[in-house]
Amino acid sequence: MPPPYRRALTRAVALTLAVATFTLAGPTSPARADDIPKAPGHRLVEGYEGAPATASPVPGQAPPQHPFLAPNGRSGMHADAAGSGTHPYAGPLGWSPEVTSEKIAPVGGECATATFDAAGRLITVCGTFTGFLLKLLDPRTLDTLAEYKLPQRSSTVEAITRLDFSKIFKDTSGGAYFYLDDQDRVVLADSRQHVLRIAHRQGADGRWEFVVEDDWDLTGHVPHDCVSWTNLFPSGTCDPVTSVMPDWQGRIWWVTRLGRVGTVDPDTSAVRSVRLDGEEIQNSFSVDRDAVSIVSDHALYSFTAGPDGTPRIGWRQTYDRGTGTKPGSVNQGSGTTPDLFGAGQEYVAITDNADDRMNVLVFRRGVDVPDDRRLVCSVPVFAHGRSTTDNSLISWGDSLVVENNYGYENPTSLLLGRSVVGGVTRIDVRSDGSGCDTVWESAVRSPSTVPKLSTANGLLYFYEKEPNALGIDAWYLTAVDFRTGERRWRTLTGTGPAYDNNWAPITIGPDGTAYAGVFNGIVAVRDTA
Repeated sequence: MPPPYRRALTRAVALTLAVATFTLAGPTSPARADDIPKAPGHRLVEGYEGAPATASPVPGQAPPQHPFLAPNGRSGMHADAAGSGTHPYAGPLGWSPEVTSEKIAPVGGECATATFDAAGRLITVCGTFTGFLLKLLDPRTLDTLAEYKLPQRSSTVEAITRLDFSKIFKDTSGGAYFYLDDQDRVVLADSRQHVLRIAHRQGADGRWEFVVEDDWDLTGHVPHDCVSWTNLFPSGTCDPVTSVMPDWQGRIWWVTRLGRVGTVDPDTSAVRSVRLDGEEIQNSFSVDRDAVSIVSDHALYSFTAGPDGTPRIGWRQTYDRGTGTKPGSVNQGSGTTPDLFGAGQEYVAITDNADDRMNVLVFRRGVDVPDDRRLVCSVPVFAHGRSTTDNSLISWGDSLVVENNYGYENPTSLLLGRSVVGGVTRIDVRSDGSGCDTVWESAVRSPSTVPKLSTANGLLYFYEKEPNALGIDAWYLTAVDFRTGERRWRTLTGTGPAYDNNWAPITIGPDGTAYAGVFNGIVAVRDTA
């Protein structure tokens, strides 16, 4: 599509969203799920391709269970504290898969991070154009059991008032990165720079509700002169909180877009922080028993907490951040949450932002590692001039899986049958730690999803879109063999921009259902045979 027409289409979508914003209202009581409507053309594309797979568990040891998180597989966007992107549950094998969905709002409503309480109920945060909604869903019907409205993000107000919707699509704050703790409570940072701990409970009348148990104010440490409907032209600085995670001692760590790293002591409410001057943090982070691993748009860090909780840098490793932001990246830097992996979690992996070809980087962890021994390997991936990712790697054993997001910006990027160049690659660290090798490469086009691996059946799950000469925007849940990179099967979830994944993860539930956040809500895929 020629650039002038593309810009006109983007402006038209923006105007539609702006008008719709003032008429949206999320449900205030439990409600039955409404399916996300399919765009015309869904009968002209294949509904299912491939053949059912046979479960083939992959050997290896799961990351250590974090004492302050819900069990591995149901605690957050990246499934565990190590950021592995793996689930212990067997996802769908492709036996007559059934697709259901819930439309969260007339426009927008994407449900990003999905977690599950001990009874298997789905807990997610969904972003509408009137604010974020914390929702409790029935995992089978997707009916809303309870919801809690979070404050509207400043990026939404900016997008509406300035008709620049890139503000929304490149904003990772406001609760999108939350975690479920060891007592099934949601912990998140809202757009007011407050960290909330929220429980859910069922009343005597059978109705569910969310209850805020703790509220920690970070505004003494974080600039908060943000755009709002009553403050359209702020004169100060607004620094949104990007993500929160607990360490092994129970402190809640938090990071901000403008490079602040801090902690909250849940027992004393003491807040401590430091600033990485001139650096930006747009991703989540990973934790193990000894350290917190954070990547900025300049460097990879290992942090520990001092006696009073103040973050301290254990080591810092710069990487090639390139000369600009690529189409498919949120900022000029790594788009990955650090992966802690290896037999003893001795490695940490990210990607860089090198201009020609992005590289998968593997480093040795530990404060005492000499500088000349820190880097294990740097492996270039995907085509020259067309490689980037803004999603976490999958890590299992000594293996890493990376996908290519080059070319995806927002739901207008792939309209009228367009797609990305795509590609998925598996890389393994050699058993002696002497380097890394490429195991396989796949042509699967997964524009923007956070993919997952089911270690119970050996399948990788992606959210795929192929180019279509008829202009049909068809979206598929795709299963790929972890061992070989072969696409085993894929099933149509829906057609049109409402089914665009727009950076949300795939999540595998305890009952074997695969969930994917999409622009208009959430879809679920499960075997029926």
